[in-house]
Amino acid sequence: MSDGAATVTVRIDVMLKDEILDPQGQAVERALPQLGFEGVERVRVGKHIELRVAGGDDLAARVESMAAKLLANPVIETFVWTVERTVEPEGA
Repeated sequence: MSDGAATVTVRIDVMLKDEILDPQGQAVERALPQLGFEGVERVRVGKHIELRVAGGDDLAARVESMAAKLLANPVIETFVWTVERTVEPEGA
């Protein structure tokens, strides 16, 4: 990314809303005791997405828009995101 803006890594975690059934989470929850892992409950399975993007004053708005329009389905999912600033080596 060569537009002069610092490059950042954005991490987005997407989960089904609590009121939405999570069949994959239920399957994992049922399987864990069979593998000897007791005392686990309320398993929810989601997705983790990482993006490297140019930073800037509008970063938050861009990330919110990307997540709401494509990366998550706001009808049934929620998302949270964090930013990690990436230090580019000199001359990169």
